[in-house]
Amino acid sequence: MHRTTEQHDPIADIYRGLETEDTSSAVSVILKLRGETCDIDCLYCYEKRKEAPGGARIDASQVRQLAELFQGRPLAVELHGGEPLTAGRDHVADVLRELAAQPSVIRVSLQTNGVLLDDEWLDLFDALYPRLKIGISLDGDPAGNAWRVGYDGQPTYPRVAAALRLLAARGRKAGVIAAVTPSVLGRATAVLDHLAGFEAVNAVSFVPCFDTSVQRSTAAQGRRLPESRRLQGAAVRGLDGPAWSIRPSEYAEFVLAATVRWIRAGHFARLKLEPAVSTIRRLRGLDTGFCHFSNLKCDHVFTLYPDGRLGSCDELPWPQAQLTRLGQVADQAEVVAGQRRLPLLNQGKALMERCTTCAYRSSCGGGCVATRWRYDKAGDQDAYCDYRIRMIDGIAALLAQPAHPDGAWCQTLRWRPRTPNSMGDVAAFLARWNSADEPRTPLRLNTSTHGNINTVGLPGVHEADDLDPIHPQWDEAIESGVRPLVDVITREWGLVTYDSCQGHPYTGLDLEPTERRVGILPRDPDEYAQTAAAMCRAVTAAATDLPMTVQVTLGRAELTCEASGRTMPVLDLALQPAPGHSWSAYFENLGEATEVIADTLRGQRPSTGGGCSCPVPHAAALVSGGASA
Repeated sequence: MHRTTEQHDPIADIYRGLETEDTSSAVSVILKLRGETCDIDCLYCYEKRKEAPGGARIDASQVRQLAELFQGRPLAVELHGGEPLTAGRDHVADVLRELAAQPSVIRVSLQTNGVLLDDEWLDLFDALYPRLKIGISLDGDPAGNAWRVGYDGQPTYPRVAAALRLLAARGRKAGVIAAVTPSVLGRATAVLDHLAGFEAVNAVSFVPCFDTSVQRSTAAQGRRLPESRRLQGAAVRGLDGPAWSIRPSEYAEFVLAATVRWIRAGHFARLKLEPAVSTIRRLRGLDTGFCHFSNLKCDHVFTLYPDGRLGSCDELPWPQAQLTRLGQVADQAEVVAGQRRLPLLNQGKALMERCTTCAYRSSCGGGCVATRWRYDKAGDQDAYCDYRIRMIDGIAALLAQPAHPDGAWCQTLRWRPRTPNSMGDVAAFLARWNSADEPRTPLRLNTSTHGNINTVGLPGVHEADDLDPIHPQWDEAIESGVRPLVDVITREWGLVTYDSCQGHPYTGLDLEPTERRVGILPRDPDEYAQTAAAMCRAVTAAATDLPMTVQVTLGRAELTCEASGRTMPVLDLALQPAPGHSWSAYFENLGEATEVIADTLRGQRPSTGGGCSCPVPHAAALVSGGASA
């Protein structure tokens, strides 16, 4: 009998298309209640840059049409703008009544600048949709809000701060979306502390102004140019983009500094911080609703404008992102067909191809398609990937050593998850390692050219009892090629190794060669931090003496205890083929490289207060209490 297997699409793990048959996955619908119409004129507003006709309002009948279009599928609705409250109380009330009447609507949120928010609005929300989630746009402290002004060019901060105080007085909570611009760079501590100081704030999402491609001012209607547009015109006159724009590397540094403060100040106990929380969830193997980290990307996000334009995510360029008009499609099948025809969505999905082979794909989730698209058009998609990698590496360090935040700035240790990576009983293993009196049973040992500690006799499969240096079979079990590294780490550094391999070419076998490596299981976060820093110093010192065919990588990973289900942070040292060199050249010089690393490790013992070799950014040093290198 001929048997076929279902082909797995690796892109689906990063970017999942909308399927009419699968109605379990929710779609997010952004209702632009007033299009780009707003009562203030933030200089960096991306909605106004679309320069679409404004003034109209989405009404309740359009909400009903949306629910019918996506019949049977959960809908998460966001009332957005421009400024949605400019639609007026009666109009917003009709929309909220209709949303409350739709059983498929599972969540409704409102994103507002807060300027119009008052007791009457809050009374209306309480009466018609008490579960309404409120988001406020505020870029931190007064200095951080330099780009958020009225048409008269005057700051809006005082009125927004008053709205947050009103929310607190009414016992309401709100999330804050804060744009990261040069006005907040280097001041993550002050900005986060300021936002956390508002009793109503229970979530902060820092979003980047990656606007280097903006080269002209937003068009203004009427003969008289508002003061805000004069300010904007002055800000966009630069070869490197507008004055409010930042680079991805700057954003990564800001997010890491903010995450350090979030942990050290205890803000994590009362407010959610993005993108830190979604990064942590993905590092822990958990899902997140944040589309930048999820595979429910642009095909699961829709935007509706008052004139009936229906398209994908509002951050994508319009009109290229438009799919159809409400009323011109009968059901989801037509919407899906439109998505599959739309060139912009196909281009965005194609950009995910590079993610399928990336070592960070499980923790990154591919990021924002709209931002990735813009950087690809600029020929600099690597800059976007580099920031994601830097952020993930830094937050992985903070998870493993929260009391030693300087580890977040180490660029030598990278997040390198190993799958599978588990041990039967980690606590029992550590107890035995640390005590000479613990009984040590005979080891099931199979020594071969393909590796030791192999109980099943197959090359590449190393599944057996774990042992320690006191065990009588320790010397027999450790492979000779990796012994110099294991000896330094266990006997001179006094650390616990949970895994080692001398590397195998597997000549003549249908197996990929494996590298020489040692896995280290720190006993506690302090030992972890000291070991990570010492390994960074050693690898940096040895770099110039290594043979050109071999490179050393340091990885952060997690070890799962099968008995308890808990995970413990571990460190991995691996010798790998240098880029451009073959496995055969690697194995020819592997012994020499091993001796170089072993000698360097001997001179770099873990020590209290010993930092790594990577420089700590000045602003980060102020946050973490460290000193600049």
